[in-house]
Amino acid sequence: MRIGVLTGGGDCPGLNAVIRSVVRTATTHYDSEVIGFRDGWRGLLEDRTTPLDIAAVDGLLTRGGTTLGSARVAPERLDAGIAEMKGVLARHGVDVLIPIGGEGTLTAAHLLSQAGVPVVGIPKTIDNDIDETDLTFGFDTAVSIATEMIDRLHTTAESHQRVLLVEVMGRHAGWIALHAGLASGAHLTLVPEEPFDIDEVCRLVTARFERGDSHVIGVVAEGATPLPGTMPLRDGGLDEYGHRRFTGVASQLGEELERRTGKEVRTTVLGHVQRGGTPTSFDRVLATRFGLHATIAAHAGEHGQMVALHGTEIELVPLARAVARLKTVSASRLAETGAFTG
Repeated sequence: MRIGVLTGGGDCPGLNAVIRSVVRTATTHYDSEVIGFRDGWRGLLEDRTTPLDIAAVDGLLTRGGTTLGSARVAPERLDAGIAEMKGVLARHGVDVLIPIGGEGTLTAAHLLSQAGVPVVGIPKTIDNDIDETDLTFGFDTAVSIATEMIDRLHTTAESHQRVLLVEVMGRHAGWIALHAGLASGAHLTLVPEEPFDIDEVCRLVTARFERGDSHVIGVVAEGATPLPGTMPLRDGGLDEYGHRRFTGVASQLGEELERRTGKEVRTTVLGHVQRGGTPTSFDRVLATRFGLHATIAAHAGEHGQMVALHGTEIELVPLARAVARLKTVSASRLAETGAFTG
């Protein structure tokens, strides 16, 4: 059997561990060949490949990023290129394609599957917003990095009696903000799932200082928004892929807080540092298990599926179910933060 592998969307700690796992499992257990497509779907559309053997993946377990590269491709280009991609796969004799990626990549994988291409998907996103799996690799690393950074900011905030707002990734889902906020003892966590009330934020900040506390730490997901009509938020429009361009909600919230409360506010945007560098041990193990079970599924003929973590077990779920909706933070999970707010 010949397996094709590609990595789509943003880079993510653990991608190289998945590639290594697929190659080692296919080569060692099945005597199969693996080829990689460069720069995600673009490489498949443009027929750019690289051979992947055990020597090629040696040392990848601990490396961040993706050795195959990644690039975003507009959805309409993917829709129009299905026949083209099927032709490339046929020319290379690829029996099963294993795409590794988030919502966009897995949606494209589902389209190919519907078009008759044998596909086994692997979920990847630091945002942890892929449905039908308890966790995605990269999330633990992102939370660990964000937590460490917030831990460091506590001492600066205490020393200068400031409000410090930390903006973390999370376009549609606030899982990183939620977990990093709880882990670091943040006093305020704002997520996309629940628009925030600027008056309530000001009340919490003022109340902490009035009772003698020295500082306030707030964690703000990049996709958080104020309640309509309560605070102006600049509109950045949409990018070429239909995603909303963010204009720095934490910075704008900081300006409003400073104006309304009179307290000194500083903002730190963690940005891409959250998804760079070495994956945590948890993410290395999860990525390795995903790669192993995806390769097993490919050889077993379990196509049109995605590997998923359920409890401690890796299981298969239909791609159609996995991409039907995003996994966002539930009201019950948000309610758990109430005792630690303010």
